[in-house]
Amino acid sequence: MAVTASTWQPLRGDKRWAYLTRARTIRVASTDADGGIYLSPLWLVVHEKRIYIPIDAGSRHAANAAAGRPLSALVDLGEEYATVSGVRITGTLTEVTDSALAATIADLVVDKYFHVGHPFLEQYQEFGDVAGRGYWELVPDRMIGWDMRELYTLPMPEKRTLPAHVTDRLV
Repeated sequence: MAVTASTWQPLRGDKRWAYLTRARTIRVASTDADGGIYLSPLWLVVHEKRIYIPIDAGSRHAANAAAGRPLSALVDLGEEYATVSGVRITGTLTEVTDSALAATIADLVVDKYFHVGHPFLEQYQEFGDVAGRGYWELVPDRMIGWDMRELYTLPMPEKRTLPAHVTDRLV
């Protein structure tokens, strides 16, 4: 078996859900009618170990999901080997039709991406009304996660008593 980041340092279970809950961007790739790939970064929230994404009615992701076309998504972080982490997801999008659940998800989005008095909250909400924003659940068929941050221990200063002749170290 080939060794990959997800087999070397897997991200599973509650750790994976905590990672997804904190994540701010998910890159979603869905398949258009002509077979092309439509890729875009979107927001996400996690509620009761389920992933929800706000999507405006005119989005091709909504049309592709309604047509039952394949979808992949990626949540990732890291700038170098020791900080690389992510979750790759394949699955489907299902529109949230329960109005109470949609209201809960809308509140979670506001709590996650805006603060009290945020200068763009009102415009975001108004645009959502105009654009027919809805909420879609990303239902995973498969999730693969990795987190290389757990491999390395950051260098930390330690208090040590060194022999008197060692004068080039801070203690």
